[in-house]
Amino acid sequence: MKAIRIHEFGGPDVLRLDELERPAPAPDEILVKLYASGINPVDWVVRNGGNDFLRPLLKLPMTLGWDAAGIVEETGSDVTDFKKGDAVYGIPNFPGDGSYAEYCVAKASQFARKPESIGFNEAAGVPLAGLTAWTALFGHGRLQPGQRVLIQGASGGVGSFAVQFAKAKGAYVIGVASTQNIDYLRAIGADEAIDYKTQPFDELVSDVDVVFDAAPHRDNNERLRSVTVLKEGGILVSVNIDFPFSEAVTQALAKKNAKGELVANQPRQEWLAEIARLIDAGNVKVFISKVFPLEQVADAHRESETWHVRGKLVLEIRKEGEPK
Repeated sequence: MKAIRIHEFGGPDVLRLDELERPAPAPDEILVKLYASGINPVDWVVRNGGNDFLRPLLKLPMTLGWDAAGIVEETGSDVTDFKKGDAVYGIPNFPGDGSYAEYCVAKASQFARKPESIGFNEAAGVPLAGLTAWTALFGHGRLQPGQRVLIQGASGGVGSFAVQFAKAKGAYVIGVASTQNIDYLRAIGADEAIDYKTQPFDELVSDVDVVFDAAPHRDNNERLRSVTVLKEGGILVSVNIDFPFSEAVTQALAKKNAKGELVANQPRQEWLAEIARLIDAGNVKVFISKVFPLEQVADAHRESETWHVRGKLVLEIRKEGEPK
């Protein structure tokens, strides 16, 4: 099978198209014939050598990609949730058994049936970003209907899902993004859209139950501003797990009896299934910015590294109409 692997860390030029043996699933795994893979910032962070959190987990050579959509080709002996031919989406084993390939193996618990209303390319844009947003809002943030949530980086891959999930669950959603994305935030359901370039959110917002920092910046001064808009007992959640809260942030949270949480993605089948139901009900849309063929993965990485992608980038591994 074809797979995009790295044999050394570095820029996009280290991405290599290799020919490998097709893997076999362990008893608790499924083998997936992949149609598409999402592109995420973690992909090129790993390609560059990782960060303090990821570096100890990385072993070369490795196949990149942690967003998958395809057809079950084979099931392990202990798997009862799936059968050959099921259309699925989910997260491959991290790290190593990546989705930049014609096939991947993964624990069955990290996959669910693909939303029926969308194709493989769209489905591949959901799992990692969608589960990160879900884990942050409901796993750590414990967001409830009627609560107020402020989402920073609201127009990105994770933020776009967070806005829609929070709205679908009955929260009041305040999105923060750049000038060119304000109309987009309103279109996907934000009750308020704040332009961070011209509008200081901490002067416009107060009494927020949850602040979800889905933006790429690693700035504890920005986190301090976020704490000021939290209500007593609120929760600040950040996706930047490699960047701990400073003592000043921790003290500011304590003064408000508030919590600070760093979010690590939880690839849970039941959450993927619930996300699929929201998509099929029309409550959540998947926004694909651009689709690349597998051979153009380096171009996809370069685009992702600009940090100016609205929605998701996707690698198309097989055409939708190809035989199952």
